Amino acid sequence: MDIKSNTSLKTYNTFGIDVRAKYFYEINHIADLKQALQLKEHPHKFIISGGSNMLLTKDIDALVLHINLKGIEVVDQNNETVQIKVMAGENWHDMVMWTLEQGYGGLENMSLIPGNTGTAPIQNIGAYGVELKDVMVSCEAMRISDQQLKNFTNAECQFGYRDSFFKNEGKGKFIITSVIFELTKKGHKKNTSYGAIEAKLNERQIVEPSIKDISDAVIAIRREKLPDPTVLGNSGSFFKNPVVNESTFKKFIEKNSKAPFYQVSEHEYKIPAGWLIEQSGFKGKRFGDAGVHKNQALVLVNHGHATGVDILKLAYRIIEEVDKNFGIKIEPEVNIIK
Repeated sequence: MDIKSNTSLKTYNTFGIDVRAKYFYEINHIADLKQALQLKEHPHKFIISGGSNMLLTKDIDALVLHINLKGIEVVDQNNETVQIKVMAGENWHDMVMWTLEQGYGGLENMSLIPGNTGTAPIQNIGAYGVELKDVMVSCEAMRISDQQLKNFTNAECQFGYRDSFFKNEGKGKFIITSVIFELTKKGHKKNTSYGAIEAKLNERQIVEPSIKDISDAVIAIRREKLPDPTVLGNSGSFFKNPVVNESTFKKFIEKNSKAPFYQVSEHEYKIPAGWLIEQSGFKGKRFGDAGVHKNQALVLVNHGHATGVDILKLAYRIIEEVDKNFGIKIEPEVNIIK
């Protein structure tokens, strides 16, 4: 086994935080993962994949396993739908582009989301009205304790808003190795109801959009709003959009009548965290090399030499200020490694 020592993780996390792994091992096959988890001389393991949904605040005193499992295959299909199995190390956006090239619909609204496929179920990633749970059939994961592979159905993943079994009871117990999606081959259910998509299609004078048109619109919108992590370190949306109950919402909207919101159930409302942060005066602000993006207040950025602690301090400052101004507690969406 080619286990490296004292390895920089700067290129393995999209914030570009320069922390180091005491030991580092690349997982290219399922057998590699099984073997690595059995290493008694390295009792502490730390899993990293695309590194797009984490903030590293310190060196990792453990064996870092980089999940780099590759492969996409069709496992079932009929005239209407197709099921594809995607290995955990496949880049999410590249995989979405592959599905569109095949004419498969279902993932187009989630184009350009950073990260790898294996971490997508953990977060129940989503964008523009579509979430992973809407298209995922099942996923396979290796149980860390005994290296056995277990299949999880969609229901067993206990998906919630940016939430799943793997963030709760299953946290630290499983490593997702592959995901199966069910996509459409024809009669695609196109979701253009989010205003930004509709506006972008209208701007392009597209009345009957194809799934590729929707993907192109989403990519254009995301590029306008979100910085490229290879140019400016970031982890996409740093905070979750808070979902509040009816009484909290009524108090909020009485004082902020022009605030945007979405009703998510009979008694629950989602308020855009980006709006709350922007109204609190943080949009485009810089604190040393840690900052808030100029086009999207949800995105915290590393201007070059920020540490994970610098980013985290800024996040705490934003949370405190939003709570003080609006009485609403926003929470990080990213996984913070302290």
